[in-house]
Amino acid sequence: MTHVCPLCRAPDAEMFADIPPRHYFGCRTCELVFLDPTQRPSAADERAEYDLHRNDPLDFRYRKWLARLINPLIVGFSFDAEGLDFGSGPGPTISAMLSERGYTVTNYDPNYAPDRGVLEGSYDFISCTEVAEHFHAPCEEFALFNRMLRPGGRLGVMTELLLPTQDFAGWRYRLQPSHVVFYRPETMAWIAERFAWSLELQEPDVTLFERLRT
Repeated sequence: MTHVCPLCRAPDAEMFADIPPRHYFGCRTCELVFLDPTQRPSAADERAEYDLHRNDPLDFRYRKWLARLINPLIVGFSFDAEGLDFGSGPGPTISAMLSERGYTVTNYDPNYAPDRGVLEGSYDFISCTEVAEHFHAPCEEFALFNRMLRPGGRLGVMTELLLPTQDFAGWRYRLQPSHVVFYRPETMAWIAERFAWSLELQEPDVTLFERLRT
């Protein structure tokens, strides 16, 4: 059995891991690992899980964790730069943190800030924190990021990468019901090449892309 890769659209992704009741496929082109599309959670089930999140903008530890992405994301940008927090969740925190520093950041979340009009804009920087692993169609989402990023703009993605040393079956990231795609370092390199972005792997869960100036 094979599946079409939801990122690069290669038609021949093969079985990667059979962990009943779930089946995972691996793409030989972009190295993405993804859940069998027939086993993805429904929108209602996803929303029920997201409603359980307790991301408090006043939580010092949460802010410190987010700062690992925020700090390198905004390096070199003046205060007139405009940002987007894509997937801001029920407790938007990145926009609050950057507002305190003098930046303007718009929130977007399909469940909690669903104004798709903001996706028609363009931005100097975009944060995507613990969101990319939920994408059912990452090919479309990353193409959207490419369209929204201004030349010289930066995209910060926080998602745990699947490393060769990882025990996939026991990986806590895999065990979360709404996590349906898993990126390897090679996957991030494929994305960068696909859109002619530069790539910097900051940490095992922090990836920075930059749209080159033309």
